[in-house]
Amino acid sequence: MSTAMHYFRWAFLVTGVGLLLSVWLGFAYSGTLSGALGFLFIGVVLSVLEISLSFDNAIVNANKLQEMTPLWQRRFLTWGILIAVFGMRIVFPVLIVVFAAKIGPIEALRLAASEPEEYSRIVGEAHLSIAAFGGAFLMMVALKYFFDEGKDIHWIAMIERAMSRFSSVQGLELAIVLTIILIFATIMPEAVLATFLYSAVAGLVTFLIVDVIGHILDRADKAADLAVKGGIGAFLYLEVLDASFSFDGVIGAFALTQNLFLIAIGLGVGAMYVRSMTIMLVERKTLSEFRYLEHGAFWSIFVLACVMFGQTLAHIPEVITGLLGAGFIAVAFWSSIRWRRLNGDSHDELIADQSP
Repeated sequence: MSTAMHYFRWAFLVTGVGLLLSVWLGFAYSGTLSGALGFLFIGVVLSVLEISLSFDNAIVNANKLQEMTPLWQRRFLTWGILIAVFGMRIVFPVLIVVFAAKIGPIEALRLAASEPEEYSRIVGEAHLSIAAFGGAFLMMVALKYFFDEGKDIHWIAMIERAMSRFSSVQGLELAIVLTIILIFATIMPEAVLATFLYSAVAGLVTFLIVDVIGHILDRADKAADLAVKGGIGAFLYLEVLDASFSFDGVIGAFALTQNLFLIAIGLGVGAMYVRSMTIMLVERKTLSEFRYLEHGAFWSIFVLACVMFGQTLAHIPEVITGLLGAGFIAVAFWSSIRWRRLNGDSHDELIADQSP
């Protein structure tokens, strides 16, 4: 079995390159050693922040990847990481400015390089739309997991069992999210109400479109090549999900620095660790060994969705989001270990019975 060093070797290499680029960037902008060290420190903090916010992302990715063919697993871990690092960490912040300021992409890059404070201000003004969209999308992701009639393992048993019991009610999770949106709409300042509603509904529609496409492709699997059809649906779902996870980290990064290129370095390094964690979870089958780990990830997603809705009204420090998410996963991990200690014999017998 491969060691942890094997899985994280590329992440360590990218970390080394990223740290060197941070120092070089600091010299280029400040011309001083203190400026270079300042950029290095911010780059490290951004990487740690991205990793802490993305534990749940890695777990959910691993869960979905287990259902994909090896071909599409490789495609997601190569093309997908390029989209995640280049698309969400570089292109996405530039596109925000392009649409918000109604300027071209070249001008947006020039603004990021020469007028970082103005660039940061424009990105900040788009925060409401991003938070509403991401909150609605991620809330649907979490509720879809818990409102599952076939779900027979429950971590926070009282709540999860009740949610599973009501899963036969069609569209219940959609009704819950719409109710949350309406509650926030009643307290939202009128000046930004239309923006909030449009963005939140867009998040819902995006989830439903991805879900419908996934179901269509799943049905097509019965009459077509699984590697072509089902893989595309899962790939699309993971890419949209990864984008939603990235919203919070990208916007939060501007609280630490206005330099787009330093943000791209720091968040890109963090994204590589997410990729490495995902591969390790899939190959070591960690999710099957720790029965509540996936539950902790989806509770973390639920909390992140609540935080993003809350951020439409007030600023919530990203460190709180990271600690809450990591906390749920840590407790779920501990609960899984405790369950195995108490039920080790029956767990091993169950695996033996399921073996061919």
